[in-house]
Amino acid sequence: MNRIARGHLRWTMTVLLMLTAGATPAQTPAAQTNPEPQGRIECAAMASKILKTQVRYCAFLPPSYDSAAAEASKAGAVPRRYPVLYFLHGLGDNERSLVNTGAWNNVEDLRATHKIGDFIIVTPDAGHSFYVNDRGVRYPYNDFFIREFMPFIEHHYSIRDDRTARGITGFSMGGFGALHFGFAYPKLFGSVSAESPALMPSPPRFASGADSGSSGAEVISEAFGNPIDLDAWNENSPFELARRNAAEVRRLKILIDCGQDDDYGFNRGTGVLGEELKSLKIAADVQIYPGRHDVTYFLAHFGQALEFHWRVFQTAER
Repeated sequence: MNRIARGHLRWTMTVLLMLTAGATPAQTPAAQTNPEPQGRIECAAMASKILKTQVRYCAFLPPSYDSAAAEASKAGAVPRRYPVLYFLHGLGDNERSLVNTGAWNNVEDLRATHKIGDFIIVTPDAGHSFYVNDRGVRYPYNDFFIREFMPFIEHHYSIRDDRTARGITGFSMGGFGALHFGFAYPKLFGSVSAESPALMPSPPRFASGADSGSSGAEVISEAFGNPIDLDAWNENSPFELARRNAAEVRRLKILIDCGQDDDYGFNRGTGVLGEELKSLKIAADVQIYPGRHDVTYFLAHFGQALEFHWRVFQTAER
């Protein structure tokens, strides 16, 4: 198990020990000290025909979700529909990532201080998939997410169906996934953000020893092999997808950040992607901040991503 996986696993185990003291796996109230109405967490699983297995997910529902549904039912009206933000977890974590890291408290705090409003956050479990179709198409996660998971979620929950009310974000492997989905399917999303995305501007060549000491290469090889499968790389690389779909990607609102001391060197990939987007005349807010590749950095900047997506959602409502 590589270092990033071990790090994520430590976060998971620490928080799971706390959760078992009283929270149920199906619905977990957010731990809050403010008196504002709180949202709730609904965790379940869906049966995937594409992956041929059950896939776990959590839906983080805003405070008004249940009351609005009850009022609409009583009045015989159409229930309120909400924007949705898909959050993609990092390697070694799972669908409970926002609970495991304590980030759900950040969501509730931002709502309590009226820095964000009500929208749904959905977090699917993705294992080590990097959110792409694996090379042997034995675990085609990309196809599952686009063709099964999003339609299921947006039918099961009261969600708006316009692209400007649909955002995607993620950390590390999930940051790569968010950029991959956003740039591959720009007509589906209005906003995309990524924290510490697992980005490498070109395939590592560790089979020949050139990048054998790169921990970033170790992470990338989980999905793309050693040696790298160039067809799989080019099919899924956010760099290649931005070039291929530049005209549509220009419609997206984009936010990307990374720590300047990222343990896997992903700050370099983030900088290169920023320059590539600029050369393609794709507007993006790309920032390098102090910090490493860890939960401390994630929590320090997750709020910025939430506020960013909320601003886009608000614009969509006008």
